[in-house]
Amino acid sequence: MTASKKKILYIDDEAINLRQFRNTFRREYEIITAKSASEGLKILKNSPIDLVITDQRMPETTGVELLSKIQERFPNIPPSRMIISGYSDYDDIELAYKNYQLFKFISKPWDPHELLEVIKKAMNDET
Repeated sequence: MTASKKKILYIDDEAINLRQFRNTFRREYEIITAKSASEGLKILKNSPIDLVITDQRMPETTGVELLSKIQERFPNIPPSRMIISGYSDYDDIELAYKNYQLFKFISKPWDPHELLEVIKKAMNDET
């Protein structure tokens, strides 16, 4: 019997980014995607997730604002959070590190091998 895969929730408003992420990491992890922050929050309410990864710039909110909502509603789940974005505001990112359990900020475009290593570290999954 094989152990179930750890679950990653990836939130991004661009479908191409969601597809690319899912296709890149589906062998190692169960990838759940959401096209908006509100959709991501609904998933967190109903599903156990090991890692949340969010885009920073989305139409309804920023990734940092989403991490704030996650911290408020689900302070202990998931234990690790990341932002992948081509946009960054230093003050916002620093706030996320200090207050919202941000593990790592990754700039787009990302390298699949480097990102996989960061994901493993974020989930203490050094297999």
